Amino acid sequence: MTALMLQGTGSNVGKSMLVAGLCRAAVKRGLSVAPFKPQNMSNNAAVTSDGGEIGRAQALQALACGLAPHTDMNPVLLKPETEVGSQVVVQGQRVATVKARDYAALKPTLMAPVLDSFGRLKASHDLVLVEGAGSPAEVNLRAGDIANMGFARASDTPVVLVGDIDRGGVIAQVVGTQEVIDPKDAAMIRGFIINRFRGDPRLFDDGYALITDHTGWRGFGVVPWFADAWKLPAEDALDIRTPGRDAGLHIVCLKLSRIANFDDMDPLAQEPGVRVTMLEAGQAVPGDADVVVIPGSKSTRGDLAFLRAQGWDVDIAAHMRRGGHVLGICGGYQMLGHVVEDPEGIEGAAGTAQGLGLLDVSTVMTGDKRLTETRAVHVGTGAAMQGYEMHKGVTTGPDRARPFAQVDGVDEGAVSADGRIEASYLHGIFRDDAFRHAWLARFDVQGQVAYAQDVEATLDALADHLEAHLDVGAVLACAR
Repeated sequence: MTALMLQGTGSNVGKSMLVAGLCRAAVKRGLSVAPFKPQNMSNNAAVTSDGGEIGRAQALQALACGLAPHTDMNPVLLKPETEVGSQVVVQGQRVATVKARDYAALKPTLMAPVLDSFGRLKASHDLVLVEGAGSPAEVNLRAGDIANMGFARASDTPVVLVGDIDRGGVIAQVVGTQEVIDPKDAAMIRGFIINRFRGDPRLFDDGYALITDHTGWRGFGVVPWFADAWKLPAEDALDIRTPGRDAGLHIVCLKLSRIANFDDMDPLAQEPGVRVTMLEAGQAVPGDADVVVIPGSKSTRGDLAFLRAQGWDVDIAAHMRRGGHVLGICGGYQMLGHVVEDPEGIEGAAGTAQGLGLLDVSTVMTGDKRLTETRAVHVGTGAAMQGYEMHKGVTTGPDRARPFAQVDGVDEGAVSADGRIEASYLHGIFRDDAFRHAWLARFDVQGQVAYAQDVEATLDALADHLEAHLDVGAVLACAR
């Protein structure tokens, strides 16, 4: 029946992972725990048990708690569609698409559903661990805030502040946060954590004492860099990597400007016989690529234009001439066809975009969004698999006569006549060991990873890591 919030001195200071680790540590101490993030901004979403969607980081935190993801764990999800506008998802369902400058007017109406979801979680669990967004030091955004101190004050939830020493200037991060925020907001903070230290933490003793002296806040510890963080599902596409690996099946995933649900690559990156490259804008598709993945996108037509602007359409054509393979997932599936029509302006201005023409299919965008967990059988290998669908649009055409999968006896996806181009609306299928191993075997790669078991083991290791370097008991005792 208590709650504690972790806020950061900035974005990407490691809040998500610390919350996941503390969730697992609290569970191992015998507590019933749930994660919560009032507002998240991400196109990397997860399907929930109640038929909605939340940020992927909260799904990982739910796993750390031994819970199924639920929309109450992330009641406000912002999904960027353009540089200046985002889709607003409230308690799992889309309610609007607004420009950034108009979101400030909408925010005050969102505190009620945020507190509603938080109240249900708090009533059902011993402890709710809350993750902030960005930083409370962004005082220009304080009015109407639902993500940091606005939520903490409204819900009377104590705060622990997290600073990232790896990016430098951590003393200024923590002390400066106290300097710029409202004194009443500062009074919510019970102490601080220094995250991502490389080397001997004792070398920071003087800096640690300086922060304590300047702020009057208690320090709960210095967390060394957690080397196995890459084994957990990534919240940012840049976090997907295969460290120290320069051989094996080379899978190149295009990092589209509105890339969505890129966690499809996580299980592949774990396999010892595979190396995954997340290809940045301006980089050419390497000549040694074996498979090019066109991933999901929040804006299919917009990312088709982005793909062409990078010259990736030319690179993919050359890749195919070299005998390479292509896999299109969700939005990537739509891009592989002849055209993507959006007569109602579902993803922006109404119009039509020419696809890559590598599959004989076409797509029409519709207002209905398919959002469901899905069991299927891969036609090419006969392997059963479980994934999820999260898409708008209907795709038709002759190449669908060669389906990628069967879902309840119904054809799904499309495959080219030579079998080198595959496309599907199914996300998350590579998490299924049997399917992933069967798919890799076609490239003479022996799958070795038990993905779900490895994620569980890594969460346990993360909890042990925090127990070894933080006063976890004192952190949890701050909850109210």
